[in-house]
Amino acid sequence: MLDIHKIRADFPILSRKVNGKPLVYFDNGATSQKPQVVIDAISKYYEEINANIHRGVHTLSQLATDAYEASRGKIQNHINAKFAHEVLFTSGTTFGINLVANGFASILKPGDEVLVSAMEHHSNIVPWQMLCERTGATLKVIPMNDNGELIMAEYDTLLSDKTKIVTVNHISNALGTVNPIKYIIDKAHAFGAAVLIDGAQAVPHVKPDVQALDCDFYVFSGHKICGPTGIGVLYGKESWLNKLPPYQGGGEMIKDVSFEKTTYAELPHKFEAGTPNVAGGIVLGTAVDYMNSVGFDNIQQQELELLEYGTRRLLEIEGLKIYGTAAIKTSVISFNIEGIHPYDIGTIIDKLGIAVRTGHHCAQPIMSYFKIPGTIRASFSFYNTKEEIDIMVEAIKRATAMLS
Repeated sequence: MLDIHKIRADFPILSRKVNGKPLVYFDNGATSQKPQVVIDAISKYYEEINANIHRGVHTLSQLATDAYEASRGKIQNHINAKFAHEVLFTSGTTFGINLVANGFASILKPGDEVLVSAMEHHSNIVPWQMLCERTGATLKVIPMNDNGELIMAEYDTLLSDKTKIVTVNHISNALGTVNPIKYIIDKAHAFGAAVLIDGAQAVPHVKPDVQALDCDFYVFSGHKICGPTGIGVLYGKESWLNKLPPYQGGGEMIKDVSFEKTTYAELPHKFEAGTPNVAGGIVLGTAVDYMNSVGFDNIQQQELELLEYGTRRLLEIEGLKIYGTAAIKTSVISFNIEGIHPYDIGTIIDKLGIAVRTGHHCAQPIMSYFKIPGTIRASFSFYNTKEEIDIMVEAIKRATAMLS
């Protein structure tokens, strides 16, 4: 069991007030808060070793390089990648997906098919639409049901020898649904298709094992796992990363350059052009260390209790409907109150210090499926409490009374 008071003391922002009220932060699906150890690590980098990496023989450059590559090793161990060079640092999940989609432009041809799911974030829809427009390939969609679960029988039917890549999220940002990605991966591989897993919403809650999953690509962002913004990871199997062309040209990603010809560097540098977010890469390792010190078993237990308690308390509110009632889900509750726009609820409870997300959550196809403009989303982290849920419920009741 977590000592929740000790955990919360690690996060300075949780003790502040918003609009004169104690902050209740339930927008963890968008970004997590940062523990003091992460904040300190950012300052330490700039105070003690700020320098470019891989390019200097001077002491600071070597220290920065060592710290950056040590962090890559931490990520490798965390996700159980076979090789450190299968871990690419990116600016975030969106960049990683675009990198892979761009690479597949050299592979796809007219008549090939790309499969996405009905519950994807826009970042895992738009790049594939753009790819299909460029190549003449066809985008196909794995449908979902009213509970917010993918219909696996339909997925089985969609798969064919034309399927070249399947790209789905591990956990839905809008609904909290945990998708059966191992089944999805194994079925796709039976048809020779590659699989990319968008793990942006999963990594705060679970510790992915990319070798056990056997996914070809796995992407996530640091800012959702208690790390800095502007840093993320693309894991790719060595064989696939060697097959794909570079995404960007510039410094670092080259072996030799002349005006006649350029040869590219070995992995991972082939995909890491330009001066990277050195501080972000280093401190992402610090964030992963922190999460592992808390323990993902403890995180999952705490968040499951919050999900169950929050669901029960919210359903006490008359006219409230939850979207996303999958049998297996994580600590996200998306809901609306009959006759009231979600934005209005969100605006009023913000005045009471409560941060939730309102809108379509960059998942408009989900909202279109349910025929709604958006939802109110309360997304819980391991540092949240049942008492905070009680505060939110009372605030929503108050807002509902005002707006009815």
